Amino acid sequence: MATTTATDVVMPQMGVSVTEGTVTRWFKQVGEVVAADETLLEISTDKVDTEVPSPACGVVTAILVQEGETVEVGVLLATIGGEGAGAGAVPAPAAPAEPAAAVAPAAAAAPADADDDEDDTAASGNGRTFVSPVVARIAAEHRVEVAAIAGTGRGGRVTKKDILAFVEGTLSTAAATAAAKPAAAPPPAAPVAAAPASAPAAAPAAAAPAGDVVAGPGETLEPLTAMRRLVSQHMRRSVDTSAHVTAAFEIDMSQVVAIRAKLKREYETQHDVNLTYLAFVARAAVEALKDWPWINGELRGDRIVTRNYVNLGIAVALEGGKGLIVPNIKHAEEKNLLGIARGIKDLADRARTKKLLPDDVSGGTFTITNPGGWGAFVGTPIINQPQVAILDMEALVKRPWVVQDEFGNDVIGIRPIMNLCISFDHRIIDGAYAHQFVKQIRESLQGWDESSY
Repeated sequence: MATTTATDVVMPQMGVSVTEGTVTRWFKQVGEVVAADETLLEISTDKVDTEVPSPACGVVTAILVQEGETVEVGVLLATIGGEGAGAGAVPAPAAPAEPAAAVAPAAAAAPADADDDEDDTAASGNGRTFVSPVVARIAAEHRVEVAAIAGTGRGGRVTKKDILAFVEGTLSTAAATAAAKPAAAPPPAAPVAAAPASAPAAAPAAAAPAGDVVAGPGETLEPLTAMRRLVSQHMRRSVDTSAHVTAAFEIDMSQVVAIRAKLKREYETQHDVNLTYLAFVARAAVEALKDWPWINGELRGDRIVTRNYVNLGIAVALEGGKGLIVPNIKHAEEKNLLGIARGIKDLADRARTKKLLPDDVSGGTFTITNPGGWGAFVGTPIINQPQVAILDMEALVKRPWVVQDEFGNDVIGIRPIMNLCISFDHRIIDGAYAHQFVKQIRESLQGWDESSY
C-alpha cells in the first residue's frame, strides 16, 4: 500500500567504519512506480556492493544523486511520493549531462544546497575538515595534502571521488608539463639540410588529451568499478607488504568422501544445507588453528597479535570478473561441521544477492579460497591483509595412489586426492610452522572421525 506522504531515501549506514558510498546503478527512474522492499538502487562502498530496497511504495519523484557520484552516509539520494503523486507531479527527467568539466561546480553545489538548513557536520570544532579513512589512506599513498583539494562534499568535505580526481589530474599535469618543456625552450641548433622532395612528410601523431586512454581498433574501454579498484590496490599492497611463501600438500580424501556421501542427504532434507568439501576443510583448519595460533595472527609493528577466536574468511569471486570479496564466519571456532556448512551457505547466498554488509567482510583472521571448483590443482594465493596466511583448496581428482593391502603390501589404488596449498607471511611464520599446521589438517581429513566434528 502506498504512503500518503513523501519518503526520503538516504545513503544508508553500511557499517561502523563506512562513511560514504557511491551510487552505481538506479533500478528505477523518475516517474516510475516502486514497491516497498523492491530493489531501488545499488551502492558501492570501499568494502561491498549492495542493493538497497525501497523504504516505501510510491512513485520516484526525484533522484538527487546520479550514478557514479560518491556522497556521505545520510545524504538524500531520492524521494518517493505517496498516493497523491501523479504524472503531473513528477519532475521531468534531467537533461543530458554536459562534459564533466562544465558541470562539476553545479554537481558539487547540489548536495550542499540540499543541506543548507542542516548543521555543518563536515568540519570539526577546530575548523579542520573531516577526512574519511579511505581519503586519508589515498592521500598517504600519493603524498597529497588533503587541505589543497577543493571538496565537493557537505561543508566542503573532500570525498574519495575528489581525491582520486585530484591525483589523476596531478599526474596528467605533470606528464603534460614534462612533454611541453622541450617545445617551450628549444636549444639552439645548427641548420639542417632540407629533406629531399621525394621523402614523405612524417604524419603527425594523434595526440590524446592528457590522462585519457584511447582504445585502438577492435578494443573497448571499460572503467574500473569501485570494487575492482579496491581489489587492485589491496592485492598490490599485500604483495608489497608480506614475504609470500607457498607450499602444497596432497590429501587423500577417501574418508571425507565416504562420510559426506552418508551425511549429504540428511543435511539437505533436514537442514537445507549442501554439505560441501569446503565445510570439511574449513572445520579441520579451524581446529588446527588452536594449536598454531600465529597462523591466525597478525603483525602490528614489532608485535605479533594472536587471538582466541577465528573469523573464517571465505573468498567469493563475483560473476564476470566484477571483483573478489571475502566475507567471514564470525567465531567459527564455536561451530561444528553443520554450523560451518550453514555459515558458508549464508555467506554464499547473501554474496550472490548483494545482501552482504561491510561488517560481514571486516575483522577476518584467516582465509580459505576454493578455486578447485573450476578444476585448478595448484595455486599460489595472495594473503588477505592484514592476515598472515591463506589456505588454497584445489580440485578433488581421482588418482593412482600407493596404498597397503590387507597383507601390508604396497599396491596401487585409486583414491580421491586434493591438493591444499598455503601461502604464508615469512616475516613471522617459518616454513616448519606453516607445514606442521597443514600436516595437522591433512591428518584430520584423512582420519576423519564423524563423532569428533
